[in-house]
Amino acid sequence: MSGLYSMDEKSQDTSLDLTKIKPYGDTMNDGKTQISFTLPVSCNDEAIEAAKQLMKKMGFENPQVVYYKELTKGFTFFNCYGSCTHTIDYSSIHVPKVESTVMDMDETDNFIKENLGRKIVVVGASTGTDAHTVGIDAIMNMKGYAGHFGLERYEMMEALNMGSQVPNDEFIAKAIEMKADVLLVSQTVTQKDVHIKNLTELVEMLEAEGLRDKVLLICGGPRISHELAKELGYDAGFSMNSYADDVASYVAQELNRRINS
Repeated sequence: MSGLYSMDEKSQDTSLDLTKIKPYGDTMNDGKTQISFTLPVSCNDEAIEAAKQLMKKMGFENPQVVYYKELTKGFTFFNCYGSCTHTIDYSSIHVPKVESTVMDMDETDNFIKENLGRKIVVVGASTGTDAHTVGIDAIMNMKGYAGHFGLERYEMMEALNMGSQVPNDEFIAKAIEMKADVLLVSQTVTQKDVHIKNLTELVEMLEAEGLRDKVLLICGGPRISHELAKELGYDAGFSMNSYADDVASYVAQELNRRINS
C-alpha cells in the first residue's frame, strides 16, 4: 500500500543501536554509501571491474559503478555505490572540543567590558606559503561570513588581518609590535602535511622567543581539529562550520580564565 509501512518495515526504519552504527541510505542499517575515487588505469571494462573489486576489499557489498570518466590518458574517475558491512560504536566516541559558551557579538563585547575592561588585541594571518585567505577573512574581516560579523566589527577587539603568505617571523614581529593577546593562524593547503610543518615551526619560534606562554595561540582550517591543534602546541583549534562568534567567545572566556586563575 502506497505511503504505508508494514510492521517489519517500520521496525527496520526505527531500530537504532548506537553501539553498531553504519551508514543510512533508504532504511536504517542498510549501510548504503556513495564513494568516489580515481584509479591510475585506462578507462575500460577492466577499470570498472577493478573499481568493484576495490570496493569489496573496502568492505562494501553489492558495489555498483554508476559513473566513470577518463580524466586524462591512463587515469579514470569513478562514482560508486555500495552497502557498508562495518559498524562503529558511537557510544564510545569522545572528541576533544573547545570548551566555551558561544555568545553573539554584543554579548562578547559586554563580557570583555565587564571582565577584562580593555580591548583584546588579535593578529591573524594565513602563514607560510598558504595563499588562501577565505578562512582568516571569514573570522576577522568586518563583514564576516554567513551573517556572522568578523572580529574587526567587535567594539572590544583590536583586530589586524595580515592576509596570506605571511612568514612566521613576520607574523611574530607584528604580534610583538602590537602587544597581541591572541594569534590566529589559518591553514588551508595541506598537501604533504605542509600545514603541520608550518604550524609546528610557529610554536617552536614563539618558544625560542619566550613568547609562547604570553599569547593565546589558535589555528583553524578545514583539516584542523581541536585535538590536532593541542597536539601541535596550540591552545585551541577550529575546523569547518566555525564562525567569528565561536572564536571570539572562546578568546574572551579563556583570557578571563587565565587572569583569574
